[in-house]
Amino acid sequence: MSTPAPAVSKRVLETLLQEYLPDAAGRRLVLVHGSYEPGAPTRFSVSVDEQRCAVQVSDQAGVLGIAAAWLDHQGSTGEGDVLVVTTQVDDEELDWDLRGHAVRQRKLSVDPAEVVRARFGANRLDPRIWEARWLVSALLAAEPTQGWAQAGRVLTYDAALRALTGQRLGLDAAGLDVDQLLAWTRGGGGPLRFAELPNAERAGITRWLTETIGQAVEPLLALVAAGRGANTMALGVLGSALDDPSITPDTAVAVGGLFPGIRADAVREFATAVAGTLARWLASARHGTAGGGLHAADDVLRVLDRADELAGQAGLQQALRGSPLLPSALRARQRDLAAALPDPAAAERALVELERHLLAEVYAQQRQAARMAVRIARWLGTPEPEVRSVAAGLRQQVTEWGWADWAREVVWAGDDSADPQVADAYRRLCERAIQRRDRLDQRFAERLAPWAERAATQAPQDCLLIEDVLDRVAVPLARSKVPLVVVLPGMNAAVAAELGQELAQWQHWVEAGPEPGARLAAAAAVPSTGGTGLAALLSGTLGNEDTAQAGFAAFWKRHRKQAKLFTSAEIGGGAGHRLDGEVLTALAEDKVVGLVLDTIDDTLGRGRPGSGAGWRIGDIRFLGELLAQASSYGRPVLLATDHGHVLDRGTPGVEIDGEHGARWRTGAAGEGELELTGPRVGDGGGRVTVPWRTGIHYGRARAGYHGGANPAELAAPVLVLLPSRELLPSGWSALSPESVPPAWWRGTSSGRPEAAPEPRKPARDRGKATAQQGAALFEVHEPAAPAPSSLGERVVASKVYEAQKVFVRKAPAAKVVAAVLDRIVEAGGTLSVTAVVAAAGTAARNPDGFLATLQRLLNVEGYPVIEPIDAGRNVKVQVELLREQFEVDGT
Repeated sequence: MSTPAPAVSKRVLETLLQEYLPDAAGRRLVLVHGSYEPGAPTRFSVSVDEQRCAVQVSDQAGVLGIAAAWLDHQGSTGEGDVLVVTTQVDDEELDWDLRGHAVRQRKLSVDPAEVVRARFGANRLDPRIWEARWLVSALLAAEPTQGWAQAGRVLTYDAALRALTGQRLGLDAAGLDVDQLLAWTRGGGGPLRFAELPNAERAGITRWLTETIGQAVEPLLALVAAGRGANTMALGVLGSALDDPSITPDTAVAVGGLFPGIRADAVREFATAVAGTLARWLASARHGTAGGGLHAADDVLRVLDRADELAGQAGLQQALRGSPLLPSALRARQRDLAAALPDPAAAERALVELERHLLAEVYAQQRQAARMAVRIARWLGTPEPEVRSVAAGLRQQVTEWGWADWAREVVWAGDDSADPQVADAYRRLCERAIQRRDRLDQRFAERLAPWAERAATQAPQDCLLIEDVLDRVAVPLARSKVPLVVVLPGMNAAVAAELGQELAQWQHWVEAGPEPGARLAAAAAVPSTGGTGLAALLSGTLGNEDTAQAGFAAFWKRHRKQAKLFTSAEIGGGAGHRLDGEVLTALAEDKVVGLVLDTIDDTLGRGRPGSGAGWRIGDIRFLGELLAQASSYGRPVLLATDHGHVLDRGTPGVEIDGEHGARWRTGAAGEGELELTGPRVGDGGGRVTVPWRTGIHYGRARAGYHGGANPAELAAPVLVLLPSRELLPSGWSALSPESVPPAWWRGTSSGRPEAAPEPRKPARDRGKATAQQGAALFEVHEPAAPAPSSLGERVVASKVYEAQKVFVRKAPAAKVVAAVLDRIVEAGGTLSVTAVVAAAGTAARNPDGFLATLQRLLNVEGYPVIEPIDAGRNVKVQVELLREQFEVDGT
């Protein structure tokens, strides 16, 4: 009786022929037990012993049919052609003449597992493959056109699954991870083909991938198998709500309903994997890494927008407003922050929540506006200062108020969310900030008139005058190396704050100044218009009749230095050259080079179409190239200005007669104005009326104005950049990025992030030990040394640290190492190199060597307890690793 006939494919026949024909002794009839697959080709060729052999296939149900097929084949084909007959006829029913023509003189049995072994070129199979009959069938059905890659002596279970999975999913299964699977769900026909596989094969592939990669695969492939592949990642985003302890049981049930039949722990792991993948895509977009770029950010937004749509369809948007992924949750956090702005502490907490959202990195403009709004709220929460003198007001403008101006300009511009609730909160916040500035500006103005009557180089009244900047700042720099003097007319304190923050991230530059922890503020000429202030700055003399170029050369000649000044029109090079050859030659020579870059001043007339608030180095033509050239020649750089500016806020101009500029005029002072006279008043015959209120201007409207009595116009910030600490003039200090901004900018009142109080261990019970020591009445005890209190002190007092010191020659004093560690820990684990050096004092005269020594001391067994980051600009300490390696607790 015939046994059930297995299905025979073309691949199976090719395998049988390649195995049996080499020993067939010329026989060309092959009888195979089975039924040939319907639709499979009946004529093809196969390679046997490196020769092609033509094959004809015939499926026959009886003996007569087999005999007839063989007779037809003999009379119509070539000598070497092979006839394959698939049949269910038993060998006993075939006559001996017909069987005599057949290979092996009998029917060949088809063992699918043996065929698989042969197709992979293996000598034997992993026993688990014999047991997994679904796998054998799947491997036969899925074999690629070019055949399976040869497996070696043994085809293992994992190798077989890897090959099958790669073929079915269309992926390289070697090193396959969740990221690749999630990307696979979003395009191509792979998910559809997977959904159409037999149930046993889908289940087997899913089981193997789950064991290999993790249980996040189980929900992923279950969604694909259910035909929801396009929404796989979006559903994973919604699944992340199960990790939110604040969601209600009803919400948890509703979210779980999106994953029918899938365990909650698997859904959680899947959601975590989706969130991680989205975060990595965003990181690749930020850094432009291969396979990422801008498209990665677009992919993330498409996934999250779809997740929001699904949440809306399920009625879950409000319940999931705490999600760190959904765009609607980001909008909710922005509204929460807007509502909290009157309270700085509440706004701070709301900002922390907003910045925890994944999309805070994508919508950088919205995040920047939110940060600046919170900074304004902090500033408004500080005590309103008195303005005791013009010098104090100018310093406060550069060290405090200008930072508030920068924040206000960003918030005034709003964000691109177009949320009316947020916009209204930002408007109210700006109004409060403007009212405070008006009060401060008025107090400054009250001090200005008597100061202007007497102020001069001989009696500056504690001010750095614009005409003294080169003498007080540039000349000390030139004692070590000739400086590059870059003048940015119109740079006010807000612009200087933003440029300084960006420069702090540039490698090698060290900001410095003669006053510890603060930038200098020079007093501009009054009114700060025309070329008066520029000539004073560059020649060192107010009212100099020479041109700025002649005055600059004459000033440095008095100091025995050659000098050359270039205007904006003289800096640009020809085709293919950013800088003019004469500029490059001057920079290479041993002479002081000055350059005037008018970009900021020019925009006060025509504005910056299409540009938002703020200034970056790249916005100022030639500045980046000049800084790079200065760095290459080891020149210190002085960034200075002859005046600041205020921006127009849509107020109409005052029409007046007589002599006037945009922010000065002659005649009696009115509301918001004051009359100034004195040796530093250069227009109006030495007497002018200038507004201190920002909303007043004369004549046509412009984008911005200068010439008035507002501190934003009169304070001329001075920035000094050194390519090396070795060029630090005597008595000067390096300014760390942490020390320059005001305390409220960084979020603390002390100027440094406050370290949370650490719990202390309870004191041990010493009663038992005391009893054992006896009861002497007059014991004399040495005073106990104070126990180490800070983390740094505990580290350097540890046995591990003592052991590390043995391997380090000339290790810094323990108190120096402790101070540096404590300073970094207080700053949240990351601190600029400049601040580290300041904390170390003279022990860090060679910063690179000092940091290398710290690494040898603290990186126990090579673990990165302390390391430079951000291209060497900052130092990071892994605080928990520090405690673990040195066996100190958090007390």
